[in-house]
Amino acid sequence: MAARAVGRLRRLKPFNRLQVILQHLKMSKHTDLTGEVLLEKKGGAGIITLNRPKALNALNHSMIQQIYPQIKTWEQDPETFLIIIKGTGGKAFCAGGDIRAITDAGKAGDRLAQDFFRGEYTLNNAIGTCRKPYVALIDGITMGGGVGLSVHGHFRVATEKTLFAMPETAIGLFPDVGGGYFLPRLSGKMGYYLALTGFRLKGRDVLKAGIATHFVESEKLPALEKDLIALKSPSKENIADLLNSYHVKTISKMSPTSLKITLRQLREGASMSLQDVLTMEYRLSQACMKGHDFYEGVRAVLVDKDHSPRWKPAALEEVSDEFVDNCFKPLGNNDLKL
Repeated sequence: MAARAVGRLRRLKPFNRLQVILQHLKMSKHTDLTGEVLLEKKGGAGIITLNRPKALNALNHSMIQQIYPQIKTWEQDPETFLIIIKGTGGKAFCAGGDIRAITDAGKAGDRLAQDFFRGEYTLNNAIGTCRKPYVALIDGITMGGGVGLSVHGHFRVATEKTLFAMPETAIGLFPDVGGGYFLPRLSGKMGYYLALTGFRLKGRDVLKAGIATHFVESEKLPALEKDLIALKSPSKENIADLLNSYHVKTISKMSPTSLKITLRQLREGASMSLQDVLTMEYRLSQACMKGHDFYEGVRAVLVDKDHSPRWKPAALEEVSDEFVDNCFKPLGNNDLKL
């Protein structure tokens, strides 16, 4: 077959032959870019991109065989300071292992059923013991095998699109990829619940459960990645500082005035009757109606929807105790009477 193809190429005119060769080179270049996993070095970062968007970046054996040696190579390379792993397509980081291929192999008694798990668990261990900081951008569906590619690394960045689950008990398996290690170590009995029920955690809850280390808005990931790549000889602490600067702490988005009022409202309300609380809350409602932040907050969230409120005062330390005291003062004849 190959000899026939070579013969045909020889018979072509030189110009046509050149075209065929160029076409072949273009195709092989194109094939590299459409591989199931893309491995590239940018700046000081080694970047692993899971590239099976139609299959929700499900992990197969050939991907494992490419990722594992590359991690080991980068680990030894003095010019590689961190490793970033991400998925393409916008829907999933990695929805799991390629279960269909494993099922077919298991039924046929094919070696893949052994080789896949052996390779996958060896890769999980390489991530868990990696000497270079490992940053997983778990944007979108992250289940099973995708959890194994991320949870054992130093940093796991969740977004509002993250959907985490270990759903193995639903398919007659068990939460593997090191599930027996990280699940019982989650606070409370959360890990037991996630393992036995396959319950799905979304967005910020992935951070609260301790599976993610940081929460960043999805639209900011390209900028974060660019900043990670640009870091010069970073330590793990430098990377943590950068991730922290992107990490959204919800409370910082809130009105400083509202935060101070709310804290005192809850402290006082803890020992009040319902009637006294409602009287106090009526006073607070009227104070908010006279202030600036309520109108600005409604504008930012419900009217213009830019979610960029300009609070006045802008910082907690600028909200005086005297101002807060005034919000709680009785309204004389205008007080709520119950």
